Amino acid sequence: MVGAIFWLAGEVIHLLILAVIAAAIVNTLIAFGVVNGRSQIVYSIADFLNKVTDPILRPIRRYLPVFGNVDISPIVAILLLEALQMVLADVYTHLLLAGWAF
Repeated sequence: MVGAIFWLAGEVIHLLILAVIAAAIVNTLIAFGVVNGRSQIVYSIADFLNKVTDPILRPIRRYLPVFGNVDISPIVAILLLEALQMVLADVYTHLLLAGWAF
């Protein structure tokens, strides 16, 4: 049961990392005019990705300095999510070694 919880948490973190990458790519494509942001499907995808990633990126953007038009908050978010994934793996390993994970 404990293993399933840690597996699920790891998968959710992995999906969040993929969502941050996808949101950064879609927003960049819209900013450079490669895709039409007024298209219904592009707008729906961008809106969904922004709603999923804004709770993660907003606190990071609050503390990062502004680098012109370059947004490095997705990079910081990915690094923090990867670190969280490593911490969860370490906690699970310690639980296994202590005999608590069943």
